[in-house]
Amino acid sequence: MLLGSIEAGGTKFVCAVGNEDYRVLEKATFPTTDPKTTFAQVIDFFKKFNDLAALSIASFGPIEIQKNNTRYGYITETPKKGWSNTDFVDPIKKALNIPVFFTTDVNGSAYGEYVLAQLFNEKIQSLVYLTIGTGIGGGAIIDGKIVGSQGHTEMGHVRVKRHPDDLDFEGLCPFHHDCLEGLASGPTFEARLGIKGQDVPKDHPIWDIVSYYVAQAAIQQTMILRPDNLVFGGGVVSEPFLEKVRRDFAQLNNQYVQVPDLTTYIRMPRAKDNGSATLGNFALAFHELGK
Repeated sequence: MLLGSIEAGGTKFVCAVGNEDYRVLEKATFPTTDPKTTFAQVIDFFKKFNDLAALSIASFGPIEIQKNNTRYGYITETPKKGWSNTDFVDPIKKALNIPVFFTTDVNGSAYGEYVLAQLFNEKIQSLVYLTIGTGIGGGAIIDGKIVGSQGHTEMGHVRVKRHPDDLDFEGLCPFHHDCLEGLASGPTFEARLGIKGQDVPKDHPIWDIVSYYVAQAAIQQTMILRPDNLVFGGGVVSEPFLEKVRRDFAQLNNQYVQVPDLTTYIRMPRAKDNGSATLGNFALAFHELGK
């Protein structure tokens, strides 16, 4: 039996086919151009596999995930030019005639991390996955279920307290300005300093400012959900950066709630090479087939 995965990003689509052991058998990448062209490439890739049983899509958003909504399966009001109000699920489902699961890119990654934890025999029942990159998004898994019924979570748009050395920066979010995404996403480095994030020296004070905001997000998720793990991915994240986040988390928590050892509680992804979403998609496709 073969399972399909689509990781739909604003820059590229990563398509993969794997088996019931969640091992990738073939993978292809296509640039995210216009919907018609991109979907045609995706469909052609999957049509090569006659025994494809089910598929899961982990997409950039916002998206509509409520099945009783007339726009279920759509990418809704996205800033990605040409993709607002795009029906994603129906064209794929009709072309391939298989069950299709639809969720956000970060939910796919969160689910992949949860599945890997089970495969590694880790004793966890829940986790939160946050990606800190061009934007900030998050997903939570509790007892094998994705959190969110009215819609998908928007963890990047929680409000955070200003760092005292960052009071003059307006923030980049067009809706909230100084939410987490507006203050800690990748583009905020260049907006503050005129230097792209990857070129900012690791000892620059900006890293302490950004880690302060990310640690607040970690505190919020800890206090609300009490997960077993907080997993951080995305281009801004590195192990040295997470050391700063752990430091700030400990100060903010001030021993109020007990958490596991911070080196394992606040961690990098288990999956290498950004493979969390592919693994998660395989597992979600398998579950969709079971329905």
